[in-house]
Amino acid sequence: MLELRAITAGYDRKSPAVRDASLTIAPGESVGLLGPSGCGKSTLAKVAALLHRPDAGTLTLDGTPVRRWRHRAPRAQRTSVGVVFQQPRLSADPRLSLADLIAEPLRANGHPPRIDALAASVGLTPDLLARRPHEVSDGQLQRACLARALSLSPRWLICDEMTAMLDASTTAALVQAVEAYRAESGAGLLAVGHDRVLLSRWCDRTVHWDEVGGAG
Repeated sequence: MLELRAITAGYDRKSPAVRDASLTIAPGESVGLLGPSGCGKSTLAKVAALLHRPDAGTLTLDGTPVRRWRHRAPRAQRTSVGVVFQQPRLSADPRLSLADLIAEPLRANGHPPRIDALAASVGLTPDLLARRPHEVSDGQLQRACLARALSLSPRWLICDEMTAMLDASTTAALVQAVEAYRAESGAGLLAVGHDRVLLSRWCDRTVHWDEVGGAG
């Protein structure tokens, strides 16, 4: 299970973005978290991805409480979660080729790169892999970011507004790539967004932000 219990988090302790939020995702389940921009759902997603330490509450991954965050988290916990953000240009090093971007987590964890298979799984053609972020479209770069998120075979995948900036065809392709990975791996999914139609079609169930009790 991925369990968020009574999470309070933000960047100002006097005015947290998330207050007393709880959400549970079962293994293999896909859950959509629906809410307007600025409500705090992205902060909660960062907590779930071990990228932001909450001020209060607990995160439990596969029965083990998380006690350390970001690079201090144990490798087994840190690599069990893959995350894709809304704006690929803010989460991609502009100096790296797409191939190196995808390979980053593999090299950091001592695994041999398997770039071709990962690129193919998200619909990236070989001719794009030598290009850097400024030489590709937002959709192509987001495909590379998804491949990077899948590179360590995470048991949990968090997509935070992954398709918000993309056209309908690219959105469909990325969702299909995520679902193909989940069908193969049994991974659980937290899909954060404000598009009710997309989340209802994509996920097993959709939870509105008001239902997690997370209003700051």
